[in-house]
Amino acid sequence: MRTLWVVDLGLIPYDEALHLQHALVATKKADADFPDVLLLQEHPPVITIGRNGDESNIVAPRETLEQLGFQIFRVERGGDVTYHGPGQLVGYPILNLRHVPKPKDVGWFVWAIQEALIRVLADFGIRGERIEKVIGVWVRGQPMPELDDSFGERVRQALASAYARYSDRKIVAIGARIEEWISYHGFALNVNTNLHHFDFIVPCGLRDRGVTSMERELGHTVSMPAVKARTAYHFGRVFQAEPVWREREELEALFPPEALEQAAERVALRSPYAQPGTPAGS
Repeated sequence: MRTLWVVDLGLIPYDEALHLQHALVATKKADADFPDVLLLQEHPPVITIGRNGDESNIVAPRETLEQLGFQIFRVERGGDVTYHGPGQLVGYPILNLRHVPKPKDVGWFVWAIQEALIRVLADFGIRGERIEKVIGVWVRGQPMPELDDSFGERVRQALASAYARYSDRKIVAIGARIEEWISYHGFALNVNTNLHHFDFIVPCGLRDRGVTSMERELGHTVSMPAVKARTAYHFGRVFQAEPVWREREELEALFPPEALEQAAERVALRSPYAQPGTPAGS
């Protein structure tokens, strides 16, 4: 069985984690034996815009966001606009997709991320689900109450459809990128997230669905260390790899000396936009 290094970065600025991802991707491209890695972390408040994201989906004035300490980054992942912040578990699987159970299959890769997190949610008593053609993991809305016969059948069906859509709540966002079959970026699971911060954006460009968190669904604060532990376990099961917890220093010790410096330059110059790759997610 392959080994999956799991590294807990704690609360880390977004750009610092992005530098680390780029260094990992470059190193894995050059070294076929470099381990697969799952980075787990939280970020200070930040809004990210995907490769083809629409900046108009940031609805708060930039001055307001700056006053609240938000950073904004345009990055190379798939998907639109999303929010990261304390209380949200962000995961970056840096994997060689040639060696996963379904090699070089982007659809399976996204399905596998969903599957791992659906299993995590189930461990805590939450039913996470997929919605066709909408990437992420959702808590589905409740059926609409019965309407009397004064409403025609077409009206009842339309209202039921709208009711379900507007009451669906996203609990996991997914946005990844693949370069030379190496994945990076990943997912964001709302654990104890400040959901009011999502009011500053149109999450993933979807105006007709809401967001939720494990805390909101369960009615109490959820242990982040416990969620991280179950996430590592289920990623290992779905991707058929053995999770091994490592420290950040152990990981960086394997990098070529110039890897982090070059990664920082790459982020600063926005050069990822000139690199071939496959964005995936929303």
